[in-house]
Formats: sequence, C-alpha cells, structure tokens
Amino acid sequence: MTSIPEYSAINALSEVWAIAAKKFPDIVALHDPHSKPEVKLTYSQLYQQLEKFAAGLQALGVTPDDKISLIADNSPRWFIADQGSMLAGAANAVRSSQADHNEIAYIIRDSDSRILIIENLKTLAKIRGFCDEIPLQLIILLSDEKPNPEDSIKTLNYSQLMELGAENSLQSVSKNSQDLATLIYTSGTTGQPKGVMLSHGNLLHQVKNLDAVIEPKTGDRALSILPSWHSYERSGEYFLLSQGCTLIYTNIRNFKTDLKRFKPHHMVGVPRLWDSLYEGIQKQFRDQSPTQQKIVQFFLNISETFILSRRIANNLSLDHFDASALERFTAQLKAAFLAPLHGLGDKLVYQKIRDGLGGNMETLVSGGGSLAKHLDNFYEIVNLPVLVGYGLTETSPVTNARTHSHNLRGSSGQPIPGTEISIVNPDTREPLPQGKTGLVLIRGPQVMQGYYKKPEATAKAIDPQGWFDSGDLGWITPLNDLVITGRAKDTIVLSNGENIEPQPIEDACIRSPYIDQIMLVGQDQKALGALIVPNLDALQTWGKTQQITLNLPAQEASKEEVVNSDLYGKPVQDLFRQELNREVKNRPGYRADDQIKVFELILEPFTSENGMMTQTLKVKRPVVTERYQGMIDGMFNS
Repeated sequence: MTSIPEYSAINALSEVWAIAAKKFPDIVALHDPHSKPEVKLTYSQLYQQLEKFAAGLQALGVTPDDKISLIADNSPRWFIADQGSMLAGAANAVRSSQADHNEIAYIIRDSDSRILIIENLKTLAKIRGFCDEIPLQLIILLSDEKPNPEDSIKTLNYSQLMELGAENSLQSVSKNSQDLATLIYTSGTTGQPKGVMLSHGNLLHQVKNLDAVIEPKTGDRALSILPSWHSYERSGEYFLLSQGCTLIYTNIRNFKTDLKRFKPHHMVGVPRLWDSLYEGIQKQFRDQSPTQQKIVQFFLNISETFILSRRIANNLSLDHFDASALERFTAQLKAAFLAPLHGLGDKLVYQKIRDGLGGNMETLVSGGGSLAKHLDNFYEIVNLPVLVGYGLTETSPVTNARTHSHNLRGSSGQPIPGTEISIVNPDTREPLPQGKTGLVLIRGPQVMQGYYKKPEATAKAIDPQGWFDSGDLGWITPLNDLVITGRAKDTIVLSNGENIEPQPIEDACIRSPYIDQIMLVGQDQKALGALIVPNLDALQTWGKTQQITLNLPAQEASKEEVVNSDLYGKPVQDLFRQELNREVKNRPGYRADDQIKVFELILEPFTSENGMMTQTLKVKRPVVTERYQGMIDGMFNS
C-alpha cells in the first residue's frame, strides 16, 4: 500500500496531481536547468499549468473519446502535455520527436489520433506531408514558435493554448481504472511497432506500489535522463512525483556535471548508463600513478572478497543457496575479519567515488536490460545501492525488483505487490519446479489491456487465465527472486545443437576495459563470433604500457584509414583474443561452447541515433546483423 493514503481511493492517474499540489504546494516538482530560460515549477504551479493545458484542449473540442499523439522529448512541457491531455479526458499515444518520420506517421495513423501535440516546427516539418492524409484536426506545438497561419490544419503554439485555457474553466471528466490512459508503441528490437494499451489502473498500480522498491522522502531530488515517454522512466517519474520529489532534467552532455551540481538522491537508468559511469571511474584510476593504482586495486580485491563473504553469510548469494551452516559461519568470520580493511578502502577510495556522484545517492534503479556482474559487484563495493528491476512495456513496466533490505545481486528481485510469476516449459507451457529455467509468465494488475487493434497479437501474448508471455527465459530462487537468463528469441543455436544465451556472455566480456560494446553472432555456425566496438583510449594506454606506439584510427576514420591502422595488427588482435578468452572462462557456468572463436572490431558504436539500439539502449540484434552481414559471413568463412 502506498505511503500516501489519499491515493488509495483514486481511479485515474490524472487525479494524483491535485492531491500532490495540496500535500506539497511549495516544493519544486519539475526543474529544467538546461532550458532557456531555466524552468522551475512547484507542485502548486504544476497543477495550475495542467488545468490550463487541459481546459485549452477542451475549449478546442477535445473529448474523452479522443486519442492525442504526443511526439516530443523530456521537458516540463512534455509532462504538462502528457498529464494535461489525460486531465482533459483523452488518451495519448507517445513517441520521441527524434523517431523516424515514417514511424511517427505510423503511430499517429494507427492510434486514430485526430490531435497532434508536437515538439516544435522542425519536428512538424518532418512529418507535415503525412498530416493531411491521416487526417488531423488540430496541432499543438510545445514551443512558442509562430504557427503558419495558412496551414490547412488548425495549429496553436504552447502559449496560445495556455492563454485559451486561462480563459476557460476545466470540465471535470470521470475516469475509471479500466479506461485507456496511454498507448506506448514498442520500438522493440524486431518487427512493426505495436500499440501497448495501458489503462489508468495499470499506471496507478505502479504509483501505489513502487514504494516497495524506493522509499523517497519529500523533497528528495531525482535526475531524469531516460526518455520520458518510455514506460520505465514514465512510471518512475509518476511515482517519484507522487511522493513529493523534485525531478531534475538532465542529458548525456550534462549528466556527470549535474550529478555533482544537484547531488541527487535517486535515479532511474539502464545498464549502459551505469557502465559509462563505471568506465569514467576506471579511467580516473588508470590516470593515477602506478603506486596509487596498486593501492586502489588492493582495496578493490579485498572488498570484493568481503562482499562475496557477506552475501554467503546473509544468504544473498545466487551461487550459495545450498551452503551449510558451517559454510555460512565461516563466511561470516571472513567478512568480519575483512571489514576493517574494507572500511579503510571506503574512507580512502570509495567515499571519493560517491562524492563524485554528488555524495547523496541513495538509490540507483537499473532496468531495461541485464546488469553485468562486474558492475553489480563494483557498485556494492563502493556502497552505491543498485536495485535491479524487471518488466516490460506491456507490464507498465515493473513486475519485480530488488530492494535495499533484499538486494540479491544477479537477480531481478521478488515480485512487487499484486504480481505473480510463473516459469513454464517454452514448448508445453507446463509449470516448471523452482530452480528450473523456462519461459517467464506474468500476471497482475499492471499487465496491459492488449495491443491496440491487434486482437490476434493480444491473444498470443495473454492467455485466457491472464498470464502474459514475456518472451524472457528465467528461473526462481528459493527466496522467490526472479533470475533472467536471456531472451527466448535471442538464443543462438550452434550447428552442434547447443543453445547459447548471448547476454550473460556479453556481460562478462564488457568487463574488459578494451571492449566498449559487444554483440555475439553465430547462428547455425560451429562456434560463436562477436562484433566488438573497442575502447580506443584504453587501447592507446595499453600500447604505452607495452612500449608499443599504436597507429589507431579516430572514431570517424575512413575505411582506408582503419585498414591501414594497427587495429588489425597482431598485438591488438592477440590482446582481444586474450581478453575474450579470460572473461568468458571466468564466467560462472562456463561451457566450452561459450568460447568466442572469431571476432571483428568495428568503430561505429551501437546507438539509438544510428538505429542499432532502442531508446532504452538495448541492441537491436537483427538491425546490427543486417548492417554487418557481409562482415559476419566473412568472419566465419575465412
């Protein structure tokens, strides 16, 4: 049950903000330090803005049956448009303004939207050719740019809409928990986007139950960096704002500076974000003198032994659930013996790391993908609690999460209230016993209503008993934690019939400081291969330590420059072969088939901008495979 009892009786997400405005009137709700001018809105001011936005929409003829496409990116105005449209009674379909113009047009058309709320004139120009075909009756710009008065579709800018809203009274619209709140189109890693129908009840389940994971205090600060329209960031923002926190918008460019400047208490992120922080810290270590590096490494080694012993002693080790009482007692003694040295490492090294992240961080929530083991270990060592959660857009999204009191590293935690998890045989759908790996099914109040206008896809995803097919493989621990082992669709089947889950092996490989990104390949081949984006800075440093002057290409080098560089020279190739062999063999559960026999180094990183990652930074395996198909074929045929 949520810590704010007033929320327990409401049926619509849009009802949250009037309650929050009364409880936290003078606390800053939204802060955008990078907009010009800088924006700060208290909870009281925010609700006034929501009312104006909603009243303006109603004055323009928006009805409770309407769908509104919201194509924009993180800002206070995004939130006002999102919740203002719901307050007006409409449901919205959301997407980034950076999305491909064909995808945006598809969403507007598929969602049956007759109103479009869009970032600015530049974004509108990108899709203007589609607008008359859809057809749209109203366009709202979230900028203050002057609309084209000759446009065939009625168009207002943000200020014009808010002025209209100020002149009209908001008409109350009653919504129940089953009413559609939003359509979130799955970018996914494969296939055509599908509109996930999330109801007010789906989203309110998150608002009312995520305090089982995060327990923020009124006035706590949270940095927002993931796309606001995505279900993971969106539910996180709704929850944190419902609790009276201050949401501060940041971006990749300002992220590390904002950590120090605003000293946040909480942050929602994806594994790639925590990996980039880790790499930054490792680079600082590498820049120190050899003596300082030895001291840091000494403490890190001691602390790793300490945390592993502490886990066994507290029955929080994935690999030691069967440990005897004697083994646990021995682990407890070892942890007690190492605790003073770990404490000294904390004082001399780890505190400086925490200070570099602002010094106040209480909770890092990680989702949207697997968190590599070395990252889990590192953040535990430096006492930055990472709480890994699990879920999908179709589950609003959180179904499971680790907590401060039960943080079982390597797992995705126990189900949050109201949620059931079942592990079944992927072929027969027969339930499997605890500890056996199978297909993860989910049932609970957060499971979507279905895919918009796609009854066949909905029936395939949700069975008559209400179980949603996640498409993920996993198992359940004796303590009811979910452990995800991979995607059923990502499985690589070698020519010998062995099934390989790529994600855990990839997670192991990025432990290497020389590997920035990696994607395994090898479907129907004799052995695994890999596409690797190298860390060129780390390679140059390695060359100096080996007294080798490396001729490495720049990130934007031409094909000829890459071929003529030392990237394909024997020293670099041998280094990567050693790194891959070591990290793969050190992985728990290592099998001979896990070995990566061939690899290619590529300079272009996987990003959402080049279409090789989703907005939440999951690699789009089919896209990458198609892009590098010739290279992959050559890798295995050489």
